[in-house]
Amino acid sequence: MSERPVLSTVLFTAFALLAFAGNSVLCRLALGEQSIDAGSFTVIRLLSGILVLSLLWYLMQRRKGAPQDRTGRGSWGAATMLFLYALAFSYAYINLDTGTGALILFGAVQITMILISLFKGHRLLWVEWLGLLLAFSGFVYLLAPVVNTPGLWGFILMTVAGIAWGIYTLMGRESDNPLSDTHYNFFRTLPFVAVMLILILVSGEMNLTSKGIILAILSGAIASGIGYAVWYRALGGLSAVQAAVLQLLVPVIAALGGVLFTDEIISIRLMLASLLVLGGIMLVVTGRYYLLQRQANRAICGNNKP
Repeated sequence: MSERPVLSTVLFTAFALLAFAGNSVLCRLALGEQSIDAGSFTVIRLLSGILVLSLLWYLMQRRKGAPQDRTGRGSWGAATMLFLYALAFSYAYINLDTGTGALILFGAVQITMILISLFKGHRLLWVEWLGLLLAFSGFVYLLAPVVNTPGLWGFILMTVAGIAWGIYTLMGRESDNPLSDTHYNFFRTLPFVAVMLILILVSGEMNLTSKGIILAILSGAIASGIGYAVWYRALGGLSAVQAAVLQLLVPVIAALGGVLFTDEIISIRLMLASLLVLGGIMLVVTGRYYLLQRQANRAICGNNKP
């Protein structure tokens, strides 16, 4: 690989990870300060994402010499998971700090993907079981002080968001045209968005300020729309293991963003829970690779002995 593609991959990856963390910061800024209600934030975020992705998709189709590709139409199942993620994500951040929410989200994403793989017949090695045990222990430790408090509902909702995003990710892993699939998945959320908007108007819970609207647009257009497109571009230069491990940086970046922009404090409990969750997932993601590599090397050395 030449130097330029490596540099491009690094830049694309850095932007995408900042965008993922930015979603957490922007959502917490908007909802923590009650600049907008969670439902309206979700609606504006998805609509902004639809507009930006539609523009990107149109430019891709109009690119000189681009073939008329009929693939990459997304699916209603993926669109449903996308909407569920966005909705649960917004309501969860009413009661969660930025770093805590990001940790729960991406921890749930990784664990969901691992468990689905397990249910499909993928057998785990001992190091992967150890990683899962550590990760779940971190969740239990993080959850302990918020049982029977509003924070528990935030934990549950963000876990739902993580499960939905994990399923959405798995549904798109075999995509031949990620940008087009993402565009159509976002576009298919329009019926859900319309129903959500009607429910907000009927309930009378709509709370809009110029600051809240701007934050929702930034979350949808840049952190979600452009961020997802850039991430797909970055994946072309990353292995599956590298992509999974790099995403574990998002809760750390989000926690720092919460300190810088929302005056939050990183607690000792959050730090310890992060070590358990992220360390456990790191074992699952990388443990199998290195263990199998070690076994393969031993086998090669054994075969080479006289």
